[in-house]
Amino acid sequence: MKTFDELKVKETVQKGIQELGFNVPFPIQAQAIPILLEGYDVIGQAHTGTGKTAAFGIPMLEHILNNGGIQALIIAPTRELAIQITTELRKVGKFTGIKMATIYGGQGMGIQLDALRNKPEVVVATPGRLIDHINRGTVKLNNIKFLALDEADVMLDMGFIDDIEFVLERVPDNRITSLWSATMPAEILRLADKYLNEPKRVLIDADDLSGEGINQSFLVIKDREKQKYLTTFIKENKKGQTIVFCSTKIRTRNVARDLQKARFNVVAIEGDMSQNKREYSMSKFRKNNAEILVATDVAARGIDVPRVGLVVNYDVPNQDMIYFHRIGRTARAGAKGNAITLVSYSSVGDWNIIKKLIKSDMTDLNQKLGIEIHIPDPLKRQVGRRMAPQIRSGYGGRSYGSGGRSYGSGGRRTGGYNRNGSARDGPARDQYKKKRFTQSSSSSSDGSRNRSRKRW
Repeated sequence: MKTFDELKVKETVQKGIQELGFNVPFPIQAQAIPILLEGYDVIGQAHTGTGKTAAFGIPMLEHILNNGGIQALIIAPTRELAIQITTELRKVGKFTGIKMATIYGGQGMGIQLDALRNKPEVVVATPGRLIDHINRGTVKLNNIKFLALDEADVMLDMGFIDDIEFVLERVPDNRITSLWSATMPAEILRLADKYLNEPKRVLIDADDLSGEGINQSFLVIKDREKQKYLTTFIKENKKGQTIVFCSTKIRTRNVARDLQKARFNVVAIEGDMSQNKREYSMSKFRKNNAEILVATDVAARGIDVPRVGLVVNYDVPNQDMIYFHRIGRTARAGAKGNAITLVSYSSVGDWNIIKKLIKSDMTDLNQKLGIEIHIPDPLKRQVGRRMAPQIRSGYGGRSYGSGGRSYGSGGRRTGGYNRNGSARDGPARDQYKKKRFTQSSSSSSDGSRNRSRKRW
């Protein structure tokens, strides 16, 4: 497929594509859409910003019948991403008459019940709140034709694997399933082997960590000097809006406050904010009514604003892939952007590990600006030891900076539900939770599921 005009989809879907100005599909769309339209399952590996939503959304919209109940289910790890997916699908499906509902933790149940009473054909949900509705009987899965698991590696890392399997055990076997992930850890492959039927693989830039279109640079300075340089870099950004990523909630608040004092128009997103405040901040930033967004990593996967010209890592991320997800908020859809990492002396060891993975040239701002590095001897010894526990590769168990809590791969969340639907320890939550790694070896021994296939 070289152009969207080649797609054999109904006129209402094609009209939505054309109104958005889509002409030439992104690579993942060109490969995945024809496969899903033919009725095959798909495992898609691609980084954020590659057009995954349209890749699974267009085939869904093509086969959904109006007034046929919930026929498509999309599961996403965070509320921000769930809202973003719904927004994009509504644009593509503008002329189809297909109704959509978004359900996620942190929003009042009454609002979601009203949306579900409107009998939507598509539901976009975060795992915990979805299970709440399933057990209430307000979301029924018996008519599901399409199921998409977006950002599967993040859901694994957040401890949602049990919740995902809870849902997969309850949807009809005769469905089309697509699983999307930036990385493919063993647990994701096990999930695909168990619940997908001979899936076709779509791998787009699976190993591309170059950050194409992004001018990357770094500056090693004392931590107390960061705010001064941050202000300077933001003032020099003439290409659009700025996102500043911080490692903790407290740091996020402090940076946002200092930028406000410097008379910038700033909004912030961090874990302790109410859902209304988070949605207000994101809405203001998306509408370009705020020039700067300060955020913790929990928001990194749900931000898709084409006007972002600069990403600043105020703190070095404590996990290498998080760096690439952060900087991927700029240079969207073929645009250009800048990413600057402020490296405190205590984080030099962690930064050196990330630098080894970056395949493009980087600008050393210390050399460019003539700023000397004077790391105290105790810190030099610490850097030499690499500070091993604080940064990890891939999506295994690791520590997230936002809130200082630890999350292991494949572990069970506190709260949630057993396989029979009964409550475990408490209500399901759509947020990061402390959990223990308690996975039995039997979880990986199940064979793949054989199920009948209906071709459309």
